[in-house]
Amino acid sequence: MEEEKFQLLRRFQYSSEAIIYQGKLESHGVEVFLRDNHIVDTNPLYSNAVGGVKLYVKTADVDKANEILKEISPYSIDDNSQPIQCPNCGSEQIDMMTSIKGWKSFLYFFILFFLFLFPFKARHKYKCEVCKHEFN
Repeated sequence: MEEEKFQLLRRFQYSSEAIIYQGKLESHGVEVFLRDNHIVDTNPLYSNAVGGVKLYVKTADVDKANEILKEISPYSIDDNSQPIQCPNCGSEQIDMMTSIKGWKSFLYFFILFFLFLFPFKARHKYKCEVCKHEFN
């Protein structure tokens, strides 16, 4: 019996990201193996130390898996699955980010931090990767 070999396809900071890609690949019949996901789930701060959550596929399925994953946009999309465009430069390379800018958000964060409560108020904004413009 020939030994099956797996090849590293992607690395992720958190296992939740890897599970999305795993589901996409498995729905197309590609066998997936995740590594170090339990370590990162136990303590997310270990992610950089272990190299993140690793997604492996069979060596024979690498090309098929890359084609399938091209369908997933790495940037933000709207409710109609259309890429969000930057109002400043028109680029579609937009990432969602959280911010605690402003004195109200900072005060809220500061009080809850010292009360050991972590759900703090954060604003969600979009940031263009091309021109670095932030917008709502």
